[in-house]
Amino acid sequence: MTDKRKVRKAVFPVAGLGTRFLPATKAVPKEMLTVVDKPVIQYVVDEALEAGIEHLIFVTGRSKAVIEDYFDIQVELDQTLRERNKKAEIELLEAMLPKAGTTSFTRQQAPLGLGHAVWCARDLVGNEPFALLLPDMIMKGEKGCLKGMVELYEESGGNVVAVEECAPDQAHKYGIVGVGETVGDGFRITRMVEKPAKGTAPSNFFINGRYILQPEIFPILETQERGAGNEIQLTDGMVKLAEAQPFAAYHFRGDTYDCGAKDGFILANVAFALERGDIRPIVEGPLKTLLQGLK
Repeated sequence: MTDKRKVRKAVFPVAGLGTRFLPATKAVPKEMLTVVDKPVIQYVVDEALEAGIEHLIFVTGRSKAVIEDYFDIQVELDQTLRERNKKAEIELLEAMLPKAGTTSFTRQQAPLGLGHAVWCARDLVGNEPFALLLPDMIMKGEKGCLKGMVELYEESGGNVVAVEECAPDQAHKYGIVGVGETVGDGFRITRMVEKPAKGTAPSNFFINGRYILQPEIFPILETQERGAGNEIQLTDGMVKLAEAQPFAAYHFRGDTYDCGAKDGFILANVAFALERGDIRPIVEGPLKTLLQGLK
């Protein structure tokens, strides 16, 4: 019997050092870099809340205290805004503030991989299914990626990962899944392979950084040997879990921006700016001029 208990909690692994964005990330966590006027992590949290997530769990590291501060009241700022009668700004900050008692923070003391970061959240998750959202990945579509995954999970149970299509000759760069029978807006997964050798990939569907996992993943990760990069790899743990539980793939048909890479971060800023009615009229013309000047 597949497990269809409600997905109430989401885990955000935010302990990474962000070395690809040095020197900026020497003082500012990469998750707090802004896309237009919101930190990257806010977009990912908004996606989780849209999907019905009730409790946010952040796996942090040293120098990431600013993330915890961000999801709290800033007393001096709040007081100043009220004194100046800045109603719009007050409403904006109140809207993004999580309800009391719905955020938790735990430490990953050493950079031992994504699988280890997930394992660090075990006591906060408890014995229930949970969502996992990689905070570098910002999704944009008609429906939030995690919301679509939750809908598929409610139909299929078990475990769900989100996938997108890549060019077949690029499949060796990603975690790739094998395609089985159709299930809702996705399909059953027959295999999972991390960065397969060229020409050996079972499909061109790659895992894009969103997961719904059952708690049985935790004891697997606890005893798992280190894999690629001498780290505890989540994919290795999922392959083991798939021996006992079904996995389904949700086919996300929107746009994904990898804000852990400079090109993805820049493209995200442009895409979200052009989607804003208050910003597009200001930047569209100058952007076209810039592009024409590069010809």
